[in-house]
Amino acid sequence: MRCLRPFVSSPALTSTLVKTMSQPIRVLLQTTIPTTEDDWSIARFSLLRDYLAGLKDEEGNNLCEVTARDRTSDAEGNDPILSNLGDLDFDELWLFAVDVGDGLTEKDHAGIQAFHERGGGLMATRDHQDLGSSICNLCGVGAAHFFHSQNPDPDESRHSNDDLETTYIHWPNYHSGRNGDCQKITPIAPIHPLLKNPAAPNGAIEFFPAHPHEGGVGVPPGEEYGRVIAKGQSLVSDRDFNLAVAFEWPEEADGTQLGRGLAESTFHHFCDYNWDTDMGCPTFVDEPPGDTIKTQPRAMEDVKAYVRNLVLWLASPK
Repeated sequence: MRCLRPFVSSPALTSTLVKTMSQPIRVLLQTTIPTTEDDWSIARFSLLRDYLAGLKDEEGNNLCEVTARDRTSDAEGNDPILSNLGDLDFDELWLFAVDVGDGLTEKDHAGIQAFHERGGGLMATRDHQDLGSSICNLCGVGAAHFFHSQNPDPDESRHSNDDLETTYIHWPNYHSGRNGDCQKITPIAPIHPLLKNPAAPNGAIEFFPAHPHEGGVGVPPGEEYGRVIAKGQSLVSDRDFNLAVAFEWPEEADGTQLGRGLAESTFHHFCDYNWDTDMGCPTFVDEPPGDTIKTQPRAMEDVKAYVRNLVLWLASPK
């Protein structure tokens, strides 16, 4: 299956999309684990959910209709929503792969694929080492995720630990800062629409939430329709690493039009604890938190601008 052509920015994209949207964008926020209080369940993405649900279009109507849920299993072990996603009335799937490799069944993959092939937008994100490796086989977006034991980074020089403080977590584990801190990112020219922020001094998003051990993403070998749109820099090794890879596929000969896609290096860019450490975290998180996401005034403005850009871009004019 073919995958993405480089996206050509249109200055009028966002305003045109908002003006012509007759129905709210139907967004599914979904984790790959059952509801578990002491884990990264969907309840720990409540600030994202509430922000999306509160967005308005230029006429004051709700921009999004948000469904947020954890994985459940039917009698055959499949998630009843994901495995039938191609037939359901969603425009976007924001998939938070927080499992240890067993978060999606073959039927779940097929349902997500069918959704993507009918034009559904897909954002898939994970974390360090092998956390979230169940997404490896998702077309394009999944292949852009590099793990420790599956689909490792083709650049073998990156097969080494970056975060040296949390010693039980192995590569990929890029240290962009403490949970609760912000990291300064490097947008890759030409600036992708996802990274534009007219309110920022240079017109581009400058800050993402930080995390002590981000995962690895990149353009899969042989893929011509995806590109890295932003890089971070390790506070330990000074090495740069990819934060996000955006895809836009051309139409297939049979008329199939895949939805736009984004591979994100860590779900911590979106979760409550990294937006506001007062929201708490699972008990297994033992790194000391930071606070610059709160003390740097523009940080959360950038984060929210990025999220708003993402929900609009993934929807795409149809």
